[in-house]
Amino acid sequence: MFKKVLVAEDLDSISISIVKVLEELAILEIHHAKYCDDAFLKIKKGLHNSTPYDLLISDLSFKPDHRENRFSSGEELIEAAKKLQPDLKTIVFSIEDKSFRIKSLFNNLEINAYVSKGRNSIPILKKTIQRIYNNEEVKLSAELSLALRDNSLFEIESYDIALLKSLSKGSTLDNISSEFKESGIVPNGSSSLEKRINKLKIYFKANNNVHLIAITKDLGLV
Repeated sequence: MFKKVLVAEDLDSISISIVKVLEELAILEIHHAKYCDDAFLKIKKGLHNSTPYDLLISDLSFKPDHRENRFSSGEELIEAAKKLQPDLKTIVFSIEDKSFRIKSLFNNLEINAYVSKGRNSIPILKKTIQRIYNNEEVKLSAELSLALRDNSLFEIESYDIALLKSLSKGSTLDNISSEFKESGIVPNGSSSLEKRINKLKIYFKANNNVHLIAITKDLGLV
């Protein structure tokens, strides 16, 4: 079984339930973080000390408070963690039910499993951890399996998410172009960005950029 596991979850009641499952699985070292930034630092420290984590279990939503954080969501944490430790096994444990967002987690962040919070979710989480450790196929709900196989769903890439997030902050095409160039994101030309935005507006049937952001926020993409 996994020896060292990190739980990124800001609700104590849920964390306690997850830790109990991990203890039942005889996992020797269990760490917990209420903030994504703290979780990332723990992962970084583990690598530095040559004692890396075997598994990360993370929620997607973290309630903001007075503290400023570099990473504000589980998605951002997982993306950063995967860049730091590509072989890190990852389970998302969340109440999120938007198929677009969940499919993006598998396609773009290459998570190992997604477990929806709800009735009987703790036993499902336990079985999922065991399956991942044994390199067995992780069973998904019928609804989620269908969504992941549905090729009619628009392939939202991390590029699109970054673009939509910049738009949601009121950034102009020129500003986004500069941001993307500094971050090494391509394509980053104003013309390419405009074409991608237009493609997104057509797919989501948005009348303008404001409408596009409103729709994608409702879908949980931004």
